[in-house]
Amino acid sequence: MLELPEIEVLKRDLEKEIVGRRIKSAEVRPNRNAMKIVKGHGRRKEFQDLLEGAKVDRIDRIGKVLLLELDTGNVFVIDLGGGGLLLKTGGAEGVETHTHVVLSFTIGGQLRLIDPKLCSELQVMSKDRVQDLREHPPFAIDPLTNQFTWAHFSGVLQDKETPMRALMIDQSFICGLGPLYADEVLFTAGIRPDRASNKLSSQDVRRLYRALMETFQDSIKARGTSVGELPFRDLHGEPGTYQLELKVYQREGEFCPRCRHDIEKVQMDGTDAYFCRQCQS
Repeated sequence: MLELPEIEVLKRDLEKEIVGRRIKSAEVRPNRNAMKIVKGHGRRKEFQDLLEGAKVDRIDRIGKVLLLELDTGNVFVIDLGGGGLLLKTGGAEGVETHTHVVLSFTIGGQLRLIDPKLCSELQVMSKDRVQDLREHPPFAIDPLTNQFTWAHFSGVLQDKETPMRALMIDQSFICGLGPLYADEVLFTAGIRPDRASNKLSSQDVRRLYRALMETFQDSIKARGTSVGELPFRDLHGEPGTYQLELKVYQREGEFCPRCRHDIEKVQMDGTDAYFCRQCQS
């Protein structure tokens, strides 16, 4: 499960580990699935030639998409989808199963993409194409940018008439929240998942804004959340620890940490939703 906090953890790791490093070689592994990930390039050599010899100048992201800006004027765009992994390794370390792309640096080991479900997409783009994506992102809100203020959040919510959980997991509304973080944010804010978004008071919106910011910052501090079939690992292969701090997600039948009533699980929007009926209103 990869949402915005996990992508931000990877972004910060990459900033420390590979900025200033030059790519010695780029290998699309010789298996039949590797080219499914390098979708924007017809041949291995085309993709590899665009990366080899380039220096990584800067790391950025647009929502959940990582951007490695190169000194050639191109940008290496990495979308890990729901379960891709990036690992920084030594060149002599064994290659894990489902490793599809390997970048070797002139100094400082390798960067490897591992993806059992082939949900990642890698592409080398011009800066002009990336700028167009920056100006027209496929979402309304990125909670980790300077533009995300309470006033902006309130304004975007104002015209919505949607159950809160459905809105929170809508990737065109807020990027990188997902069911787990939506349940945690709504619990922290004391708002029921089926509450209509146009029925929120200004006080509700303030609590929701604060809960969203606090949840994301706490998750990043804990190095992400590692749960599910393909648990998150950071750039060094270590799992996050925020799963130890979850208040309601996957805790049905346990006591609510706030009121001691049972946490419930219901089906909403095709996924399991977790909440406390007593203290979320």
